[in-house]
Amino acid sequence: MPSPIDPRPALRAGMLLVCLCVMPGCVVASQDVPPPAPEALARTWEAERVPLPPPPLVTHALVQTHVARLVRESDGLITSEVLGTSVEGRPIHHLTMGRGSKVVLLWSQMHGDEPTATSALLDLCQWLITHRKEPLVARLLGNLTLHVVPMLNPDGAERFQRRNAQGIDINRDALHLQTREGQLLKALRDRIEPLIGFNLHNQNWRTSVGTPPQPAVVSLLAVAYDEARSEDARRQLTKRTCAVIVEALRPFASGRLGRYDDAFEVRAFGDNITKWGTGVVLIETGPWPGPEPDRALVRFNFIALVTALDALASGRVAQADPAVYEQLPENQSDLFHTIVRGGTVIPGTGVAPFRSDVGLAGTRVVRQEAGRRVLRWQGSIQDLGDLRVFGALETIDATGLFVSPAYTAASVGDQVTLPAGSAAASAPRIALGAAARLWILRGGPVTGRYRLERIVEMR
Repeated sequence: MPSPIDPRPALRAGMLLVCLCVMPGCVVASQDVPPPAPEALARTWEAERVPLPPPPLVTHALVQTHVARLVRESDGLITSEVLGTSVEGRPIHHLTMGRGSKVVLLWSQMHGDEPTATSALLDLCQWLITHRKEPLVARLLGNLTLHVVPMLNPDGAERFQRRNAQGIDINRDALHLQTREGQLLKALRDRIEPLIGFNLHNQNWRTSVGTPPQPAVVSLLAVAYDEARSEDARRQLTKRTCAVIVEALRPFASGRLGRYDDAFEVRAFGDNITKWGTGVVLIETGPWPGPEPDRALVRFNFIALVTALDALASGRVAQADPAVYEQLPENQSDLFHTIVRGGTVIPGTGVAPFRSDVGLAGTRVVRQEAGRRVLRWQGSIQDLGDLRVFGALETIDATGLFVSPAYTAASVGDQVTLPAGSAAASAPRIALGAAARLWILRGGPVTGRYRLERIVEMR
């Protein structure tokens, strides 16, 4: 028999919205404190963020070190407990701060390879400590009680993999509760009965939004609790909270914000936590172009969380328009990491050259090299042909040039000769699923000699 829906948090959410709309004075802290400006939050984050490596390289041990430091430096503002341990015995930390009646639960890295918000949550805690005496933070801490689980799946994080040490996707274990990590999250939710929860994830680097496709930097979801996608006070509150986040992030990512599919997933934690009585906002952080994508993505998470929490604390969330969220375009999967456009492909398969775009997609992997964790791209050729309807983090114009597999360790500017005839099956080639290692060449098949203009490689 499915779990019944607890009506109490929905009633609390409804009473909160009525209270905020009709009786602004019911909020404890001063209402004349303006909301945080997103641009100012961005500058503050740059100046004060916790000094961490890129999120995929943040280990459980590093999280433990910073949790202990934050508790120590907070002078009682932050308290910590160990909820329990993971399958492999790693402690799962739970931080608490604030004294308000509105209880908020935030959890990150349920999937071990989705780490952006873990860093952002540590930055949030640092910001609260640093600015605790300022009216904005005093209002937040006076009206909210925050419960933060910065890394729910430390075993998966250690391997930089989605699933836990059992090989189970924790986010599909809300009903069977066969994972220790899932059991701990469920028990925490039941104990604190939060008004709202923030379920923090990363989405695939092929996730796009809009036409023409742009990188879906952040996708939001006011999580449904049944197949009919019914709407009550909980979903009204989460939709308004999503709208606040949209307005905060638009100055940085206009046209790159999406709405996640709200179909009910009967096994998922966010859907069931909403069903159990706590409205859930899902934040999925997506791809970002440039050499330091993680820096921007952590910053966006920090801005989104601070702005949303302040709106809940101040009551400003009641004035947010749910349509701002509802009108977001739904995210798609129309993005490549790199598209090489308009070149003449010499595929190395014995097939005659042909004009084609080449679409490269990839995932980020963490490897051990020389005794340390390093972040690398692992890419392959995912599409050939006319790719004009797709977007990319990087587009390379190869009009008038040739595109071939990368055969040797040549350097840009070298003169190269391509193998003649049909290559062996093990030789480099341009084909679906082949490694993302390409040469872009100038010259011609008449002479058989080419100048190497560029090397495109994802590894």
